[in-house]
Amino acid sequence: MAEISAAMVKELRESTGAGMMDCKNALKETEGNFEKAIQLLREKGLGKAAKKADRLAAEGLVSVKISEDYKSATVSEINSETDFVAKNEQFIALTQDTTAHIQNKSLQNVEELHSSVINGVKFEEYLKSQIATIGENLVVRRFATLKAGDRGVVNGYIHTNGRVGVIIAAACENDEVAQKARGFLKQLCMHIAAMKPLFLSYKELDMDFIENEYKALVAELQKENEERRRLKDPNKPEHKIPQFASRKQLNDEILKKVEEEIKAELKAQNKPEKIWNNIIPGKLNSFIADNSQLDSKLTLMGQFYVMDDKKTIEQVIAEKEKEYGGKIEIVAFIRFEVGEGLEKKSEDFAAEVAAQIG
Repeated sequence: MAEISAAMVKELRESTGAGMMDCKNALKETEGNFEKAIQLLREKGLGKAAKKADRLAAEGLVSVKISEDYKSATVSEINSETDFVAKNEQFIALTQDTTAHIQNKSLQNVEELHSSVINGVKFEEYLKSQIATIGENLVVRRFATLKAGDRGVVNGYIHTNGRVGVIIAAACENDEVAQKARGFLKQLCMHIAAMKPLFLSYKELDMDFIENEYKALVAELQKENEERRRLKDPNKPEHKIPQFASRKQLNDEILKKVEEEIKAELKAQNKPEKIWNNIIPGKLNSFIADNSQLDSKLTLMGQFYVMDDKKTIEQVIAEKEKEYGGKIEIVAFIRFEVGEGLEKKSEDFAAEVAAQIG
């Protein structure tokens, strides 16, 4: 049996919002495995998914550079020690110059960056001189570039606080559509910045992952239903428990069966058969929406558009294709947030937590 420290319990509690004893018990059951403990709590309806943002510690800026022809987009994250320096004009210029340099030289990784030449000197020496002038340690943590292929287009967005940046690439039917799509792609980047999708579409989701998330989703909804039954608020009816979590689970056989059930329901309601074709698509779409909640949380194409929350991104793109006169396929997107995935330094609250859990 792994030793369960107070610090482990505290971290799990902060990440999931679950009770202290529930966290301690979950860690015991999973022999100290943090990720399994999170999943166990979620399957019991006792905790939310761990949020990376809860563990952010670094300061710095994210920078985005879009080439003049909208064929190349680069995003970088450069960390500083304090938020104060992140607002320094020289540091801001450093981030912008570095991102442009990465794009111009088509650099692939941090090692290539440090050995490259900028303003006549090796980047490594250039960065050291910036560190000496600014007075804090500075680190180029990561960067990435997306390139548009033939008839493709890229765009990007940097949030006003400089802590979140997004780039996106699309393949279009022709150059005219690609040019028309530039502004829309920037709006999509703004959506991604706000809604934090992790995947492009449900097609990227692993079936084991979907099944585990389905268990957690059902537990979460059941927990909320218990509270709604207790409150008896007529404006907050109980959630309908879905049969599935993702469109990846909805094969043709399942959808055909649902369609037959809809027809049987319409027949029982004595609805004229001549109007069935007007009703069935809407009911089928409602079934898909109810049973693809994981997609709407985690995938860009399945999310509801922040600028029109009645439509999914997939539906909005279809409308834009009609408006622009050709196909638009989102190929990839990259979202950086300052400090994402970095762990906080250990704090001295373990004794206090230990006193509470005994």
